[in-house]
Amino acid sequence: MAHGVTFATAGLKYAGESGGLNEATSDIFGTGVAFYANNANDVPSYLMGKRLDLNGNGTPLRYLDRPSRDGHSRDYWYDGIAGIDVHYSSGPANHFFYLLAEGSGPKTINGIAYNSPTVDGRAVPGIGRVNAERIWYRALTTYMTTTTDYSGVRAATLQAAADLFGRNSSTVATVAATWSAVNVTG
Repeated sequence: MAHGVTFATAGLKYAGESGGLNEATSDIFGTGVAFYANNANDVPSYLMGKRLDLNGNGTPLRYLDRPSRDGHSRDYWYDGIAGIDVHYSSGPANHFFYLLAEGSGPKTINGIAYNSPTVDGRAVPGIGRVNAERIWYRALTTYMTTTTDYSGVRAATLQAAADLFGRNSSTVATVAATWSAVNVTG
């Protein structure tokens, strides 16, 4: 369903960096729905597809705290990420969202252990999942376009954070630091 929201708003092209952002948007909103629903039979988490067992070994499809745990996704942006499968190039955006919501380092959420590193080892604080969701949604519906890439989504989320929390807010500074933490710099 989140792909439908993306199609009806930014229309992110399903290839290259915009395709990775399209996939990440679905993971981000899927995570938001899971936490909102708070289903006791399927504890909300930052693990995508944890009950599908499509890998045949009981592991999730994707991990937002450290995407590379799936063996394919990337944790950080790099020049050339547009050339890999969009399910794996979604990693830096998924990682950004987790870090923005929860912050870096080890923690346990709903009984699940996470440990989210940053590209340079610097700690980043979280602003809370709901605020991170609000920023991503505003960026998607107001500033992102069909060809938005990682540099563009950084700018879009910074503008969305400024709209929601004020240009000189600590939230805007945290969004900038969190993008740097996944190697997307301005």
